Amino acid sequence: MINIRKHTIFPEEFPEAWASDWGEDEFGLWMAFTYKGVRQAFRWCEPGVFLMGSPTDEPERDDDELQHEVTLSKGFWIADTPVTQALWQVVMGENPSKFKGEERPVENISWDDAQAFIAKMNGMKAELKLCLPTEAQWEYACRSDTTTPFFWGDQIDSTLVNFDGTEPYNNGRESEYRKQTVDVKELPCNDWGLYQTHGNVWEWCQDWYGEYPSGPVTDPQDPDNGEYRVLRGGSWFDFGRYCRSAFRDHYAPSARGDSSGFRLARGH
Repeated sequence: MINIRKHTIFPEEFPEAWASDWGEDEFGLWMAFTYKGVRQAFRWCEPGVFLMGSPTDEPERDDDELQHEVTLSKGFWIADTPVTQALWQVVMGENPSKFKGEERPVENISWDDAQAFIAKMNGMKAELKLCLPTEAQWEYACRSDTTTPFFWGDQIDSTLVNFDGTEPYNNGRESEYRKQTVDVKELPCNDWGLYQTHGNVWEWCQDWYGEYPSGPVTDPQDPDNGEYRVLRGGSWFDFGRYCRSAFRDHYAPSARGDSSGFRLARGH
């Protein structure tokens, strides 16, 4: 599934001074930085309007997925993959992951750990303006102009998503359960060039977990406080329903696990 995107709203500056390489392809605009030989690419998401959450008739939905209209008035850059073990290693000097592999996602990462990584990177190169995506940005990028439970439609299997394929979504057919992570680009990307927003590792978002608004919102902000931070996307360990675009998980900011990692975004 390839979608040649027509760009009408470009970022204010393209390319930016920090970029090691950049361009445009069938998925849209991209820029990348390279640090100590390790490269991380970002994809440009244009401003837009989408339905966040799930419709009431979506099978296996949860009560905290109230569907509502969200307007993102500004475009943003989001990494095309979760942070790899290679990038974490060159920045932090160690590797906490259970399932080792340079191109696998770093895991056993808490929200606090992700913030420490981001602070260190921004301290070395402030113009990167790295951050975690907001929950709204994450779902907008994951859906990439779709309204179905998954980017691919109403179903997934293990050729598309790394999850517990023995527990499929909504009476789907069983498929492989790998019982570990895979390389961040081993499985297909979505139409915006983003890899593994479904499955492989849970991805921390910036936001505190809270109830959705009941009406339309523009540029929703992180709540001022809370007890848990949001994770999205499901993981290698999880059943199919947890990998849906709308599914929300939440844990304490200090919680770590071998199914949790993160994806970078860039602030304004």
